Amino acid sequence: MAIDACNSGTLLLPFLDESGWNQKLRAFVYLIALLWCFMGIAIVADVFMCAIETITSKTKEVKVPKQDNPSEMDVVEIRVWNDTVANLTLMALGSSAPEILLAIIEIVILNKFEAGKLGPSTIVGSAAFNLLVITGVCVMSIPTHEQRRIKAIKVFAVTASFSMLAYIWLYLALSAITPDVIDLWEAILTFLLFPILVVVAYIADKEYCCPGKVQPQDPGVLELAEGAKTLSTPTHDPEVESFIKEVSRNPDLSEDDAAMLVAAHIKSRQPKNYGYYRVSAIRDLGGSHKLRPKMDPKLRVIYEELSEVGFSSSGATAIMSHALAGKVQPARVEFAAPEFAVLESDKIVKIGVKRSGNTKITASVNYETINGTAMAGSDYEAKRDVLVFQPGENLKHINITIIDDNEWEENEVFFLKLARFDYKDDTVEIGEQSITEVTIINDDEPGTFSLENPSFVIKESIGKAYIKVNRTQGTDGRVEVTWKTTDQTAVNGKDYHGGSGTLVFEHGEQAKSIAIDIIDDKDFEKDETFLVELIKTSAGAEIGHIRSAAVNIVNDDEYRRLFDRVVALTHINLRRLELGSESWASQFREAMSVNGGDVENATAIDYVMHFFTFAWKVIFAIIPPCTWLGGWVTFCVALMMIGLVTTIVGDLATIFGCLIGLKDEATAILFVALGTSLPDLFASKTAAVNEKYADASVGNVTGSNSVNVFLGLGLPWVIAASYHMAKGTVFEVKAGTLSTSVITYSCCAVLCFVLLLVRRYSKFMGRAELGGPNVTKYVSGVFLIFLWFVYVLISCLVIYEIITF
Repeated sequence: MAIDACNSGTLLLPFLDESGWNQKLRAFVYLIALLWCFMGIAIVADVFMCAIETITSKTKEVKVPKQDNPSEMDVVEIRVWNDTVANLTLMALGSSAPEILLAIIEIVILNKFEAGKLGPSTIVGSAAFNLLVITGVCVMSIPTHEQRRIKAIKVFAVTASFSMLAYIWLYLALSAITPDVIDLWEAILTFLLFPILVVVAYIADKEYCCPGKVQPQDPGVLELAEGAKTLSTPTHDPEVESFIKEVSRNPDLSEDDAAMLVAAHIKSRQPKNYGYYRVSAIRDLGGSHKLRPKMDPKLRVIYEELSEVGFSSSGATAIMSHALAGKVQPARVEFAAPEFAVLESDKIVKIGVKRSGNTKITASVNYETINGTAMAGSDYEAKRDVLVFQPGENLKHINITIIDDNEWEENEVFFLKLARFDYKDDTVEIGEQSITEVTIINDDEPGTFSLENPSFVIKESIGKAYIKVNRTQGTDGRVEVTWKTTDQTAVNGKDYHGGSGTLVFEHGEQAKSIAIDIIDDKDFEKDETFLVELIKTSAGAEIGHIRSAAVNIVNDDEYRRLFDRVVALTHINLRRLELGSESWASQFREAMSVNGGDVENATAIDYVMHFFTFAWKVIFAIIPPCTWLGGWVTFCVALMMIGLVTTIVGDLATIFGCLIGLKDEATAILFVALGTSLPDLFASKTAAVNEKYADASVGNVTGSNSVNVFLGLGLPWVIAASYHMAKGTVFEVKAGTLSTSVITYSCCAVLCFVLLLVRRYSKFMGRAELGGPNVTKYVSGVFLIFLWFVYVLISCLVIYEIITF
């Protein structure tokens, strides 16, 4: 191809004539410029998508009955936009704006109302990449033994059908009805299929026709009139409050770390659409401020482990404490009771040692006897050894020999102490009862049982209250002590978990504790009381004079202040994770700072990408913030910016293709379509992994492909056809290789939809569109990507007339 033919239309170097440069150097420069402009489109599309998210997340306040008290009303916020309508209109426009604007600009501005080759081929090429490559990657990206199904299958069926109709209609309009000519009615019908798609999809979403069974709503989301969703206020959600309290009371976590965990938890619970994941993908690539909190490796381990066991489970605190040190949950070893007693005539005392926590490993601890009033050698035999718990063992005994003499003595005591076998081994820890007292007595009575105190004062944040029961005047035999709780101002099930139970004292055990769970509710103000009472004992044993005790649950002022500080820091973190900025000043600060100003968590890649995208970030920071007029000002200005950069991309792509000998159609399929679709690939992959359903990842593809044709070709066709009708001429659109490309794509699309249908209903493939057994998911993904290569190969062979149809 002659170099002279590639010298017109340059916008890259307006102040320098580069036409005399070496052709390879020019091609390289234009390639770099093209890639750089793709970055610019991605960044301004980020701003555009933020505006769309602001618009579609608009809410209104309504009153609904309280679930626990229907006579009272709660004021809640509901979304104004229906999700399906938002996805097919503004969201689809946001993800496909470059392709759509390229087609419009090429016809209306660059070609003076004449059809071009770059725009339509980009739309078809982008559709093929989106449907085949993105779907294939999403199928394979699901973790092992997991799967994702499309939830709104009726809406997906509608958008998939319309995406096929769009390209079938494209072929009919170009090659069958009026070959190589688009009449005004054909252009209008193409454009009108867009609102028809939205209406039909909305009907399918609302199930006005063929209603199916009602799907249960996700926790925290209540379906109201017109499909709006009630969203929980983040830090007032009961589950979130429980998690805040759990992390706040952990002494190993700083307030900042606790707030970061809470913010990550809240963000994970908030509903997300495709737009969120697209913006997140662009910011990850561009070194901008992230939508997901950046955590150091230790915090990330905590968060992932808490996600598995539950954020408010009983093991959450232990997980946090040990994950902070990069450890697995250890085995916890301690004595079964704080005190034991033995008759001098028994000769042997069995000391129980229990293991909790991690029971899957071998746990070894040292133990030794320590003199008290009883002396080793004259009253008992000293012992120092290692106690080994094999995997699965939870209780072991240490046998200590008692020396029986014929002399009368007072009751005497000695002690046993547990210690870690290896202080470098973090898999075993010693519990609170690391020392136990052993009393040598001359009494063979079963004993008298009393509560240690007539009253106990505990903090609401304690988690579990231990009410100690002492055994005196004998420790002979096994005794069962029955207890119960009685409500006073505290209510069982609301303020604490009580009821009744049995405390078992084995032979020789002198003290035990009744464990009662304390419920840490939202009310920090009032003090509450309940009673614990000893009811009866086994035959022969007696209940002492302290048979009942009042347990007072008091307000924890310091904990309340700590809780409030963590909540305040959480709100700050959540504001940092919002999509848009509140002011121009904050936009420019974020644009000029790596990682949006979060330098502490910036990576080397963030610095590199920030350097390459710095100019674009500063340029697009002039776009008004999303807070203006509900996001509409940002929407309009960002759309104009996308149009401007897209014009440059169209010009660069044409000249680049010319320099390396590619036709416009091949350039569109191989470069422009990929460049505009790569952010969608990363966004869909992230959505596939993180979302519960496949709608946000692959469900968006079919809708976008339909909108590309109906809006991206329909609108410029209407404008150009109207122009030619006014001039008395016809609007010529040469079918050429485009019709072959459409047919090839349609055949590949049919195979793709058949595969997804088989995957959904085949047990062998996991009964899900995404994921499933490793073999079938990788075979499916590779097959879909192979179809894309087939599409590209056939299209290029036809473009260069190597094969003809």
